[in-house]
Amino acid sequence: MRMPDTRDATATPGPSGETPLHRAIGPKLLVLFIIGDILGTGIYATTGSVAGKIGGALWLPFVIGFAVALLTAASYAELVGKYPRAAGAALYTQRAFKVPFLTFIVAFMVMCSGLSSASAAARAFAGDYLGELVDVPPTLVAILFVLALAALNLRGVSESVKTNVVLTVIELTGLLIIISIGVYAVFAGEGDPGRLTQIDTAGGTGYAVLTGVMGATALGFFAFVGFEDSVNMAEETVDPSRTFPKALFIGVCVTGTIYVLVALVSSLLVDFRVLEGSSGPLLEVVKAGGVSFPPELFAVIALFAVSNSALINIMMASRLCYGMANERILPRVMGKVLPVRRTPVVGIVFVSLLAVVLVSTGEIEGLGDTTSFLLLCVFAIVNVAVLVLRRDRVEHEHFRTPTALPVVGAIAAGLLASPLADRETGVYVRAGVLVLLGIVLWALNRIALGAAARRR
Repeated sequence: MRMPDTRDATATPGPSGETPLHRAIGPKLLVLFIIGDILGTGIYATTGSVAGKIGGALWLPFVIGFAVALLTAASYAELVGKYPRAAGAALYTQRAFKVPFLTFIVAFMVMCSGLSSASAAARAFAGDYLGELVDVPPTLVAILFVLALAALNLRGVSESVKTNVVLTVIELTGLLIIISIGVYAVFAGEGDPGRLTQIDTAGGTGYAVLTGVMGATALGFFAFVGFEDSVNMAEETVDPSRTFPKALFIGVCVTGTIYVLVALVSSLLVDFRVLEGSSGPLLEVVKAGGVSFPPELFAVIALFAVSNSALINIMMASRLCYGMANERILPRVMGKVLPVRRTPVVGIVFVSLLAVVLVSTGEIEGLGDTTSFLLLCVFAIVNVAVLVLRRDRVEHEHFRTPTALPVVGAIAAGLLASPLADRETGVYVRAGVLVLLGIVLWALNRIALGAAARRR
């Protein structure tokens, strides 16, 4: 497998010397991009499902998820600074272990996690938030939603990232409204603080509590995914070795703090059973807050938030296809760039079609949990890879994380991906089918490469 020259961090040609990607993302835009990538569907749509797994102590899974996200973000900060290329986790896996099959599976798992996340966002868009405004067929709306975002993605990275900035401000506003409602309710004597210590899991044994908390954390971790996607924008970022580490830590810390506060407010004001029964749980918080804030307006804000998640995940999955084509892990046609718009056209079409299939066959909780499971497996590998790659020196300066962090990160991610985390069997089945599809594609690509070699 041909690997890129990582010293070239300024101009990255596409396959066969085609048009390079455009460096349009500066430090401030990157921070907003990462915050916008993390915020969205997870907190707006799956808070209720997390509450159903753990009970009133809704804040606990988000605190644990925050810690695991920081550990893994530190590994990504070192690796993207060291290898500022679009391939992300797959590039790090190949450099560390030099096993092309493992590299391909990691790349495919990352891509599928982005697609399942975008599909969960599409489902959330067509759920209770939209239902507050109009009555429409959810599946049809979700499919049309994916196709519209694909069209925006095709138009260009600058347009997509600028749209992300606007949507990020809107979704931040929505979460700040939730926190403000909580502050008002506390001072007004509303809410039930006793809920914050209630852990209600299936079974009463210590083991059931442990697996219940881990299952809730694994699902809640879906709210933190996104920072790993941003490294696939390295070839479209100005001075990525310097820009990314600070942007990653700022993004994770801002979103983690907001998530914990929102979880506290949600549990204080709304019984976890009510949250569990809604695909728009934060709407229930608005209605219960004792503040005359129009639920319809908050529903619109939430729709913008989940739109942002879907847009960024489709964008990232298509860039991953581009990066893998550049590394000859996927067919080189996946790296084709539109000459005028300079966007990876084939990658965008491919991932959007897969997202439509997932939207048609899954629900929010299952798709969210599948996203978390796939990424936790990848994060365990990336945390090990950063240690292995300490022996690989590069000429430019880059961030280096303390050794203990990736060690703890690998263990934590592995435990949350294991059967100890109480999750539905359907999550493993869906993930298994996706990985099997990856294996089939790997075999077909190897056959095609072998045939091309024989023709030469």
